[in-house]
Order: sequence, then C-alpha cells, then structure tokens
Amino acid sequence: MPKIRTRRGAAKRFRRTATGFKHRKAFRNHILTKMKPKRKRQLRGLQDVSAADVPAIRRLLPQKAR
Repeated sequence: MPKIRTRRGAAKRFRRTATGFKHRKAFRNHILTKMKPKRKRQLRGLQDVSAADVPAIRRLLPQKAR
C-alpha cells in the first residue's frame, strides 16, 4: 500500500495546533502604504481555521492531522 502524501501547498499555509489549525490572514502582502496602521496591526498573527474547513484540511495534511 502506498504512503499518503502531504499536499505541500497546504503544509506551507496551515499550522497544526492542539485544537485545530491556524492560518495567516489575507491582505497583508503588498501595497500596504494606502492601508491604515490600525488595519495592518489587526492583520498580524495567525487566525483559527473555520470549523467547517477543518475536515478538508485534515485530508490535505494526513501526517499533521494526528
């Protein structure tokens, strides 16, 4: 039986936590000069993945889902 491969794109985007997964918030890549400092501060850090998306991410990351 073959090994189950991890989807490398998903592995780079999601981090496993004790209770689920976290991901980086959107809109923090480029053209940030027009964005207010408060908005940029709020986009820092990681955010929990929605509970509805967790089963799909578990399929993409079989080794990290345990």
